[in-house]
Amino acid sequence: GIRSPTWETMLARASAFAGAAARSAARRPHAAALATGIRSLAAAAAPVAPTPAETYKKFLTKLEGAEKAAKLGGGKARMDKQHKRGKLTARERVELFVDEGTFREYDMLKSHRCQDFGMDEVAMPGDGVITGHGYVNGRLVYVFSQDFTVAGGSLSETHAEKICKIMDRAVEVGAPVIGLNDSGGARIQEGVDSLAGYAEVFQRNVDASGVVPQLTLIMGPCAGGAVYSPAMTDFTFMVRDTSYMFVTGPDVVKTVTQETVTQEVLGGAKTHTSKSGVSHLAFDNDVEALRGMREFVSFLPSSNRVPAPHVDPNDSATRSCDMLEGLVPTDPNVPYDMKVVVREVLDERNFFEIMPDYAKNIIVGFGRMDGRTVGVVGNQPMELAGCLDIDSSVKAARFVRFCDAFNIPLLTFVDVPGFLPGTGQEHGGIIRHGAKLLYAYAEASVPKLTVITRKAYGGAYDVMSSKHLRGDGNYAWPSAQIAVMGAKGAVEIIFRGKDLEKRELEYTEKFANPLRAAERGFVDAVISPAATRRVLCEDLAILSTKKRDAPKKKHGNIPL
Repeated sequence: GIRSPTWETMLARASAFAGAAARSAARRPHAAALATGIRSLAAAAAPVAPTPAETYKKFLTKLEGAEKAAKLGGGKARMDKQHKRGKLTARERVELFVDEGTFREYDMLKSHRCQDFGMDEVAMPGDGVITGHGYVNGRLVYVFSQDFTVAGGSLSETHAEKICKIMDRAVEVGAPVIGLNDSGGARIQEGVDSLAGYAEVFQRNVDASGVVPQLTLIMGPCAGGAVYSPAMTDFTFMVRDTSYMFVTGPDVVKTVTQETVTQEVLGGAKTHTSKSGVSHLAFDNDVEALRGMREFVSFLPSSNRVPAPHVDPNDSATRSCDMLEGLVPTDPNVPYDMKVVVREVLDERNFFEIMPDYAKNIIVGFGRMDGRTVGVVGNQPMELAGCLDIDSSVKAARFVRFCDAFNIPLLTFVDVPGFLPGTGQEHGGIIRHGAKLLYAYAEASVPKLTVITRKAYGGAYDVMSSKHLRGDGNYAWPSAQIAVMGAKGAVEIIFRGKDLEKRELEYTEKFANPLRAAERGFVDAVISPAATRRVLCEDLAILSTKKRDAPKKKHGNIPL
């Protein structure tokens, strides 16, 4: 039970003893030497203040330890668990995505400020997200990568602040923002602060829309309110089997609706790329996804202030597309693959298709013409005969608006018999949704080139970048048929069953060809399929300086 005296107590006692000895020195001369000795002992025992150099060295050691802890994320055990799931860590993803050695991280040591539920004792260097800038194919990009090993990648107030910082910087300098999402959602311990963080990110998604490309790669869970940020970005890619998105998870669905459903069926990559249309592409694993994203970025401009990067082509602008001759069947009811047409016309036959598994009756994607990036839209006769329906209209409309926002010329290949009929389409709002595509094409001020390969019937003819919507170059192949509807249907309505065969032949001769449209100036020329690439490349070169001023207004009211 006896407590040893502290160092401070011992030092005080020694000093007091030295003082007493000094006071008695006058009475006893030999005590002076004793007092001097005691003072020397006390001075030697006092703590020595560190030098500035020692303080600096100690700080560097502490800083090195903090940075090392931040780079470890949630620790080796959690990183190993991530690998066992077939997933890369957040830091590995960033390093693999950007050009080697170009990533510079921001706010590595920034941590949460939460004091509730014991969070004040939990250290989280970096706070579950890695942010910074790097280069992809030599071009500046801003990146954030959520770290699932740190609190499940959950979003806190400071986590959101880190993301907002790079989004603000990207808009200021004009560079794309790429988000690598792998998060369990809001950090519950922070309550409304976490929700406020999401809203700050959402606001920046809207502010950056049409200013810089915003791209999302879902590489893990993305649930609840977290899904709305990817939904507002320009393109969303997913990884099969390891990523999923939904507003309410399987447990909530079962509680409310009594449905039993897995995460994959409810919100996996297959669901969102083929049924909902929420995701634009899916890849088999993290490495393929990051490689695909790097290729995709190469087609896009850094911002709306600069053109898309020009690539020196290994393909002649005057190359003849001989294989397109005879591709379109003479029987209007026999389908053919419009992707063959698209690839044959583009540089090196390279077509980066977007949403290939959703609304297959229309194709959209990017390619190059004489080194210039172009956006491609085409009806696909292999699916629903190329009819426009609700899903295809929405798919193409959003793509057209993206291209227009970022000054990417549009190529449209038309083979459309009309809008898909039926109560399902009418009750689902085909009028409103079809109007979205009409609005998008009419609003677009970028160079618009159109090639009618076969059918261009009814209102769908107007919608598909017709001359009447200020198309810059509208061409038809000799196989084109531009009319209100097909010959058989038209004759039945006009002649009410009288001499149908004779009348059908007469109608076909008049309207099942592009001559009437050419006479009216609704197509600029009837060109051979083989000349398509040459004509389009020449037009794109001429239109590279196109400028059209729209009427002044705050914004239009697209039929959403």
